[in-house]
Amino acid sequence: MHSPELENLIKAIAKLPGIGARGARRIALHLLRAPDKHLAPFMTALQRARETISVCAICGNLDSQNPCAICADPNRAADGTICVVADINDLWAFERTGAHRGQYHVLGGVISALNGVAPDDLRVAELLVRLPAAREVILALPPTVDGQTTAHIVQQQITAAAPDIAITRLAVGIPVGGAIEYLDEGTLRLAVSARR
Repeated sequence: MHSPELENLIKAIAKLPGIGARGARRIALHLLRAPDKHLAPFMTALQRARETISVCAICGNLDSQNPCAICADPNRAADGTICVVADINDLWAFERTGAHRGQYHVLGGVISALNGVAPDDLRVAELLVRLPAAREVILALPPTVDGQTTAHIVQQQITAAAPDIAITRLAVGIPVGGAIEYLDEGTLRLAVSARR
């Protein structure tokens, strides 16, 4: 139905997260309807990102400088806290809120037997190297079975390497605006056990 080049473009777009075949066709059509207005700037931005953006050697964030702007900020280093997150999306979510003014460490996922992710596949060793400059490590991992398993193993390794560092976790439980009657049993159990 389409030329091989157009099919290849649609297939490439469809591989992006959250975009199916139908959305990929719409995006391809949008880009190709006005190539000078849409496609050329998009291609330039992609090429520029490929040339300039890299993974921060310290925390695992993405930035055009290495170390990233967060790791290079002396005020954030002076804070003495490292917020450990599973993925870069989580780091960006914290940055949008402005709730954390210290440094970060991106593990690169969570331990998952189902997905074949073992502790050695994560950036835990890189975190342990950073501990001498920290006073607190915040484990901001997802409240899932895999996330909590990862938090437990990371906590054990931090305690073994630096027993004097405070280790904290994010609060879990009832969301603001949530109705108790609609919450699942696991969330309610966590809310009761983490009450203050």
